[in-house]
Parts: sequence; C-alpha cells; structure tokens
Amino acid sequence: MDPSDAEVIVASRDDPERFSEIFDRYFVEIHRYVASRLGGPSADDVAAETFLTAFTLRHKYDAGRPQARAWLYGIATNLIRRHRRSETRAYRVTGRATAETDHADRVAEMVSAQRMQPRLAAVLAGLGAGDRDVLLLVAYGDLSYEEVAQALGIRAGTVGSRLNRARRKLRKALEGDVE
Repeated sequence: MDPSDAEVIVASRDDPERFSEIFDRYFVEIHRYVASRLGGPSADDVAAETFLTAFTLRHKYDAGRPQARAWLYGIATNLIRRHRRSETRAYRVTGRATAETDHADRVAEMVSAQRMQPRLAAVLAGLGAGDRDVLLLVAYGDLSYEEVAQALGIRAGTVGSRLNRARRKLRKALEGDVE
C-alpha cells in the first residue's frame, strides 16, 4: 500500500526527493484545474509554482490531513488570484466578443473554456472572487464542499452558500440561452 500524502510530505522534510511523489500524484490534476482557469502558457507556470510553493511550505503541512489534494488546490487558487485581473479581463473580452469568427477564436484561446458562451464569460467575470473560486473549484477541480473549504480556509457552510449564490446568478443570466 502506498504511503499517504501526509506521510510522504513529512518524510520529504528530511529527504526532499520524496516530495516528487506528491508532484507525480497531483501535477496533471492541478495543471488541468489551472489551465481551465488561466489557459495554456500561464497554466504551465502557475502549476509549477504551485508545487514549488507546496515544497517550500511542506514544513507547515498539517500531517493530520492524510490527503494533500485540497491543500494543493488552495495554493493553486491563491496563485491564480495573482492572475485574476488577466482572467477577469479575458472573461470580459470574451463576453464582448462579436460574431467576427477570427477575432472570437483568438479571444477564446485566451481563456481555457474555448467554447465558452460570451454571456457565461461575462457572468463569471461579474461574480465576486470568493463565489467564482468556489464555483470553479467545484466545476473544474471536482472538489467536495469539504475540500473546497479546506482549500480556501473557509467553512463548508460558506462553500454551500457561495456556490448556491454563484449558481443562482449563472442560472438567471443564462436563462435566455437555452435553445
């Protein structure tokens, strides 16, 4: 049986090479999440920075938590916040995109959801940062309420209320998009 994430992280405090096991277990998943939020080139940098930050902070890891998944998503989300202006700007640009196909294609490449409807992009840009983080951790990261709470350092009840609020806003804004 493989050692738990906590066991690997604790062991990596004395043997730094052991941390590569955490990288191997979670890099693809974290990269996919970051790419869905920021797009290709930024995703490579932010995903790598997530693991560099985790490696640096491994001495502070709570060994009572057997899985590091939520911890890593929390680090990635915090790093994504640094890129929030670009992300929000890209959503707004996508939301204002015209029917001009070439322009729309270029804009779509700037955000990870290449087939994102302009109205959806505008709604995502208009959500508060906390609501957007919760929604995208659930949608892109497939995290449970408890994992989102751990990743963002909030209560599970807060996750539920933020997710409910974000879903209501999305539903209301997209009601006319159903064909």
